Amino acid sequence: MNSDPTTSKPRRSFIKTLGGLTAGLASLPTFAQAQAAAPSRASGAKYMGDFAAPKLDKIKVAIIGVGNRGSGHASQLAGLEGVEFVGICDLNEGRAKRSGDGITTAGHSPKVYFGEANGWRKMLTETRPDAVFVATPWELHAPMCIGAMTAGAHAFCEVPLAVTVEEMWDLVNTSETTGRHCMMMENVNYGREELLYLNMVRQGVLGELLHGEAAYIHDLRGEMVGGNSTGSWRTLHYAKRNGNLYPTHGLGPVAQYMSLGRGEDNFGRLVAFSSPSKGRARHAQKSGNLTDPAWKNLAFKGGDINTSIIKTTLGRTLMVQWDETSPRPYTRLNLIQGTKGTLAGFPNRMAIEGLTNHHDWAQGAAWEAIAAKYEHPLIKRMGELSKKMGGHGGMDFLMLFRIVECLRKGEPLDQNVYESCFWSAVGPLSEQSVAEDGMPQPFPDFTRGNWKTTKPLGIVA
Repeated sequence: MNSDPTTSKPRRSFIKTLGGLTAGLASLPTFAQAQAAAPSRASGAKYMGDFAAPKLDKIKVAIIGVGNRGSGHASQLAGLEGVEFVGICDLNEGRAKRSGDGITTAGHSPKVYFGEANGWRKMLTETRPDAVFVATPWELHAPMCIGAMTAGAHAFCEVPLAVTVEEMWDLVNTSETTGRHCMMMENVNYGREELLYLNMVRQGVLGELLHGEAAYIHDLRGEMVGGNSTGSWRTLHYAKRNGNLYPTHGLGPVAQYMSLGRGEDNFGRLVAFSSPSKGRARHAQKSGNLTDPAWKNLAFKGGDINTSIIKTTLGRTLMVQWDETSPRPYTRLNLIQGTKGTLAGFPNRMAIEGLTNHHDWAQGAAWEAIAAKYEHPLIKRMGELSKKMGGHGGMDFLMLFRIVECLRKGEPLDQNVYESCFWSAVGPLSEQSVAEDGMPQPFPDFTRGNWKTTKPLGIVA
């Protein structure tokens, strides 16, 4: 005789397991609960979402860190109208002096600081800049931006803005209490393709948005060798942390296509999984010129590739991947999908109902023909100059130009402190999700509910 399915041992065990899982899921904080748990805004503090600072005809600029990224920023900033370079700081004397010489040649008279871990604080006190640019190791981003804002300067920082959620709240609170901008400089948002897709989305070409895909897949194992480079400190992050440590290059543009944190929709929750960790240890074993020979015995915790899935408050989905280890071609994916079609990158392609044969990708000349119709006005105005000035194909220059333009005109920045925190939060949230075997992690609402009234990023002409 067959067992009664309602009383059999396997059935009872399954129901018990399912009940425990359901109870566990029910106990998870919802996005609304996470928002409610946000700390109260300080008395007298202001929401910075659409904040426009008073106009600055002349902007006194200082920079902390003039290595691979900072030296390029310093050189380009020095050539922009309205900039007065007042300070350069780097631990390394050679780097600081080289940048100082270059900035002096460009017609500025910066004070140069080096050799002291807190030399940047001295620079802030002595030069009293209006804007401080931070291009240092990740763990220094938050304290340096907080120090800059507390000293009365607007802070502009390399990616990610911070490495912990607690630091992100500190940055938000400091920006709100000081009334100073804090912007993570996501240069990819100023790429030609990214601005083009933003314009097409804003014009309704894709209909209602449904899904996005973003990534930073870039084989950077080579930075583990050869001495003093970003790999000298990033390698330790790869070893100690397991998640998506560098999400913003792919995520920033797609998040702005979707207006996440800006009126229409917001980040809801995230789940993340990492692959096994194999590639870094293998590379260390076979490399003969490691920056630190001890890395041959380093236990690398971080998976070679991390995949995170985000669900927004409207139910949209967003996949974000990160892999700086595997031997595969570079990509940021840059995919945005709507009810009328899809735009994607790497290679550039589109499939849009009524505009292309949506059963196949329009690429090459067909893509360029449509792109010409929807080219972003900022590219039309500044595209040729930005390509000439350089920096990742011109996106670095265009980003710095827009920062200076907004400060001089007294206009809101293209990226606000809350977006910077939402995008950067994928790092620690993915780490927590991986540690909990893919359990959902709610995004903190860094805006404390004000995202609902924040204007979407417009099409800057």
